[in-house]
Amino acid sequence: MQKILIAAATALALAACSTTSPDVIQRGDAQRLSQVQDATVLSVRSVKVDGSQSGIGGTSGAVIGGVAGSSVGGRRESIAVGVLGAVAGAVVGNAIERGATSEDAVEILLQLRNGERRAIVQAKGAETLNPGDAVILVTTGGKTRVTKAPAVTPAAPRS
Repeated sequence: MQKILIAAATALALAACSTTSPDVIQRGDAQRLSQVQDATVLSVRSVKVDGSQSGIGGTSGAVIGGVAGSSVGGRRESIAVGVLGAVAGAVVGNAIERGATSEDAVEILLQLRNGERRAIVQAKGAETLNPGDAVILVTTGGKTRVTKAPAVTPAAPRS
């Protein structure tokens, strides 16, 4: 029983590791050339990214609930309670996984240098973006993140 609980907790923890944070770079994106575009922030609003339901939480909950329920009462009762425990465990496991994988995010409306407008949703990062901020859009492997543009200092004249 203890091994099942440890396996379920590990599965839920791994499911919670996914993020859309601009401060977290996926291993596969390291050392890849990215496309960079300049833009200006038009607006920023808080949103919530819904949690995922990969089935890991439901499956883990069903196993734990089924095992716990089947240890109750005699043979007939243990089967019935085991089935009910599995169903209840699956529902609770799904809810836990969904809650653990949701995250606070921002929807950023941007204006590119060519006048086009774009919107992107990303998890809240260390930087606070405000309307009027100069930003860069960094696109790697089809995923884009928004970060403040670095300050540009004029190059010293050559002699």
